[in-house]
Amino acid sequence: MRIGRVLTPVLLAAVLALSACGAGSAGDGTGEGTELGDLTSANTETPGCPFTAKQVSEIIGQPMTDQGTCSFGDGKGVAGLTVTTASELAGGMTFDYQRDQAGKTYAKVVDLDHGDRGYLAVKDIQAEAVVVSSKGSYTLIMSSFSFDEAKYDSVLRKLLDVVFG
Repeated sequence: MRIGRVLTPVLLAAVLALSACGAGSAGDGTGEGTELGDLTSANTETPGCPFTAKQVSEIIGQPMTDQGTCSFGDGKGVAGLTVTTASELAGGMTFDYQRDQAGKTYAKVVDLDHGDRGYLAVKDIQAEAVVVSSKGSYTLIMSSFSFDEAKYDSVLRKLLDVVFG
């Protein structure tokens, strides 16, 4: 599965970055960054899935089915939304790498106001939002919907409003 191929390098890069220099930051829940070398105050609890299939269907505007593990599909095997949750600590360690990769992959990447650090990235057939907060870290990936970039942006922001509302 593609997610496994993406997460392995992300985690490896985070471990290498931490061992090499300890630079970077993760949120401590106060809006101020915490140096990665001192993540003792970062939340280590992984949040559960913040959505039901009904909520996702209403926000996206089309029927979506729960495929387990916070993954939702259109029932046709085409369009899907995957939500990956992690602790603030884990998200803080991988955020810079994810943000850098998004800049290389997506047509548009913008910073978000949700959480301590976040971005939203879109291109013609896919979009992702990553947020690190004291509540935990959230990665939302939407793909293969018949949306333009503005619609992907709008839908992801609505989904994030449910998480951080």
